[in-house]
Amino acid sequence: MANGLTKSFIKLTTNLNPIAVGTKFFPTNSLETEYVELFNYTQTILFELEKAEITSETILQNLIRDVGAENIPAEYTFHELSPAENKIEEYALVSNIIMGSDRYFYIEIPHPSNMINIFVKIIENEAGEIVEKTDTELVAKMLSKNDAIRVAIELIGIGLSEGIQVISAVGMTGAAAIERAIHYTQDVGLFPGVAFTKLGGEYALVFDSPFLLRESHPVDLENYLFIDLIDSTKFINKHGRNQLVELMNGIKNFIESECEGELEGYREGGDDFIARFPSKDLAIRAGLDAAWFALDNGAKIRAGIGRSRREAGERAQLVDDLKSTSPLSLVVFEIANGLYAYNIPSEFTRTLINLVENEKPKLIGVFAFVFIFVYLMHILGLGVFGFVGVILALVYAFVV
Repeated sequence: MANGLTKSFIKLTTNLNPIAVGTKFFPTNSLETEYVELFNYTQTILFELEKAEITSETILQNLIRDVGAENIPAEYTFHELSPAENKIEEYALVSNIIMGSDRYFYIEIPHPSNMINIFVKIIENEAGEIVEKTDTELVAKMLSKNDAIRVAIELIGIGLSEGIQVISAVGMTGAAAIERAIHYTQDVGLFPGVAFTKLGGEYALVFDSPFLLRESHPVDLENYLFIDLIDSTKFINKHGRNQLVELMNGIKNFIESECEGELEGYREGGDDFIARFPSKDLAIRAGLDAAWFALDNGAKIRAGIGRSRREAGERAQLVDDLKSTSPLSLVVFEIANGLYAYNIPSEFTRTLINLVENEKPKLIGVFAFVFIFVYLMHILGLGVFGFVGVILALVYAFVV
């Protein structure tokens, strides 16, 4: 993670507010390890373009949108067990959205019942995986956090229709979900409900009266990714059109084979395209992979993620309006009601960040050398040659 000096340098050169450089997320599997290594090796920067206003009201609105109003009964109470900070936290973003980690859920009923076996069948029909099961408890893994919350609500409704109080909680692991259920009963009581986290806070939906949803099904939210190569003419002049085709085909093939994306309107030899994804986390990951791949091939992209093709395109075009010292390779997306972006910095910027973060003695030496050199040139009446000291210092910093 970046210190204050690094963030000040980034803000000075980009005119944007950096939240984090790299990630402090701790990986637990090969996929997470790969992404964490890329975040930290490329020193990917998270920017805040438009600050999100995070309150209990906006948390509830986003929950209803993401889970689906048709999947939540009319009668419920919404509890704030632990408030979220009014800011986006990098770790929570990587964990919950990009990695999709918070997708285990725990179910508990007060006494042994065949209802547990009914719950197992429903979960498996919803593409869930049973991790552990007893006569009164089970832990399951779903495709996403929103699916876990949705299915938990469905099971609570079925339980209430049979006079069985069902307590549930969603977490990053089975153990985390169990612990959250314990906190729920301590704070709320032994009432049917589901506890979960959103944007760093802890919340719960509590149901006081029986309900039975007509049919619970995943929300089909549209998630589009718009990708455009920055200054493709310059890239072609430097590398040739064949290299452009190879670069764009490489991004296209990865999106289709690894990210479940469906491309629209792609023409071989073109420098842009749009793709549709089944989930927001896959769209963001595809944008990051495209930006990393482009950087590795000497190119920059602008990318936007939205709920419509137009929204995705407009967010990608925000890159043109930023007053940075050079075009930024950005992946722009919405969190809550704010806009955020991942930037894949250039090799030059990464070297400067590394100097500030890891080689402070060298950096101090460089500044001291420049100061003394310019001062001596001034005394000798050769102040116009002071820039030579700057050049020598930069050569030293980058080569040594």
